[in-house]
Amino acid sequence: MSVVIVNATTTEKPKERYPDDQKGFVDELRSVAMKLHTKAQAKEGERESESPQDQPMAKWEPTMNGYLRYLVDSKLVYDTLERIVNEAPVPFYGELENTGLERSERLGKDLEWFKQQGYTLPEPSSAGVEYSGYLEELPEKDPQAFICHFYDVYFGHSAGGRLLGKRVAEKILNNKELEFYKWDDDLSLLIQNAKEKLNKVSEGWTREEKNRCLQETEKSLKHFGEIIRLVIT
Repeated sequence: MSVVIVNATTTEKPKERYPDDQKGFVDELRSVAMKLHTKAQAKEGERESESPQDQPMAKWEPTMNGYLRYLVDSKLVYDTLERIVNEAPVPFYGELENTGLERSERLGKDLEWFKQQGYTLPEPSSAGVEYSGYLEELPEKDPQAFICHFYDVYFGHSAGGRLLGKRVAEKILNNKELEFYKWDDDLSLLIQNAKEKLNKVSEGWTREEKNRCLQETEKSLKHFGEIIRLVIT
């Protein structure tokens, strides 16, 4: 899944995008997310292009200040997600511990590296603070919605996030690969393992609960899209 920024004024009804039952619930999550891309971003995309951020990532022109803001906000979001999963206020969150996709620790190392290079790290922006605060509201009152955010953030970084990192490295980091874009094990295997865990988590859900999870996709992509937008500001 590539990175997509969703405009807050989107008016499509999510229920119209629900696919029929496929190989597993993660396939449904992916299908709904991909349709929220533009056609320039993905062949399955159905959304009209509305802003410069809708351009293919190869055309993005990142700034160092914007990229640092993106990394700081991303760290806040991953800190929040990983703490909630580890605390497991809902029992099935425990299934998602130690997937190998966790990013908080690695982001911490990257931010420390930037400080050693003489950069002053910014405070989290309103986008990161608002998204983290929203995630804090979900764990117990809306666990299906939380799972949607978990999927979109981690799986999105494994695809579009890596492309973003490559573009930034080429343009402003002299091709340095940050820890944010490294995993201890084969990424494809980690993704497959996490996919199986998410499918297992959703096995006991009703169709209504699954639909509730899918409904959250637009909000999830919008929130993290606002953080991604920082890269080119």
